[in-house]
Amino acid sequence: MYDMVKWPLDYFLKAWNSTKQELVYQVGEENIEYSYWGRPEDMTHPRPCKVASAANPGSDVAGATAAALALGHLVFKDKGDTVYSNQLLNAAKSLYKFATDHKGSYQTDTFPSEKYTDELCLASIWLYRATHTVQYLNEAKTYIDNDDIYALTQDSKDLACRQLLYEETHEDSHKTAVVDYFNNWLPGGTVQYTPCGLAWRMKWGPLGTAAKSAFLALVAADSGIEIDRYRKWAVEQINYILGDNPHNGGCFSFEVGYSSRYPLQPHHRGASCPDRPAHCDLAQYSADTPNPQVLTGAIVGGPDEYDQYLDVRPDWVYNEVQVDYNSGFQAALAGIVHLLSINLLPTSNNKCPCNQ
Repeated sequence: MYDMVKWPLDYFLKAWNSTKQELVYQVGEENIEYSYWGRPEDMTHPRPCKVASAANPGSDVAGATAAALALGHLVFKDKGDTVYSNQLLNAAKSLYKFATDHKGSYQTDTFPSEKYTDELCLASIWLYRATHTVQYLNEAKTYIDNDDIYALTQDSKDLACRQLLYEETHEDSHKTAVVDYFNNWLPGGTVQYTPCGLAWRMKWGPLGTAAKSAFLALVAADSGIEIDRYRKWAVEQINYILGDNPHNGGCFSFEVGYSSRYPLQPHHRGASCPDRPAHCDLAQYSADTPNPQVLTGAIVGGPDEYDQYLDVRPDWVYNEVQVDYNSGFQAALAGIVHLLSINLLPTSNNKCPCNQ
């Protein structure tokens, strides 16, 4: 587990040059990258870097990276790796200072960023937890956005910020923001539900979006908010993803490689390619055959609002996979495993249960 966590943290350390005050936040031009279909190992086209600097601010990407580094510090400090944990903390501090000294969003074309205050909020909270320096906590409070929270996404981390602030301060305003969010998300709120019970917030990545909310519901419950209600709802959302749904006769897992029925054509370049030295290009993109490489653990975009799903590679709405989608999913699973280990797993009541 530590090796899996260390891999991206090492990447972040390499991406941040504290001497030059530069953060590499993107590799490759999006239009060229999207037009290429094949193995990443076979790429030969130019892949220029995009860099955040004093002249080209990137408080959002810098703040998010600083938050990850600060959290990584806590993980490896707990492991007893003092040298590496201190390296992570020093990088987090300098990157956060860079983000706050040169405020601005990184760019708007690849993944539009509407604001950077949510990332700065997360960075300051995790730095507070890492250092117990009250200044970080006070700064986190200044980044609060009082607008309604639509979802927890790569562009909106306000819910996570509110939950962490509630854990640190126990102030009612933060608890109210969390409760208001889940009042919208749970049945009877404003979020639409599919006939079989998936909280369907948006067309793109509905499973990942529901999983991230399920994860935060488990975190909120652990802090004493609506414990039974939130845990039951979170488990039911994950159950839908893993089989309590109607696709292909039911018991269909949207996690690739899990159970006997799962997506065979996730929209993923490397997974669609045969073993080397066989050639791989757009012919594999359009081939109506299972991916030669099983992308074990990935969850696909998911069904439409009527529980309908097509397992075809060219349809990236249904079948695209993203680290973003998996982040909340695996975190929610960890929370559920924890509940199971302490005999507090709630009884679920999914509308389309898998009876196998």
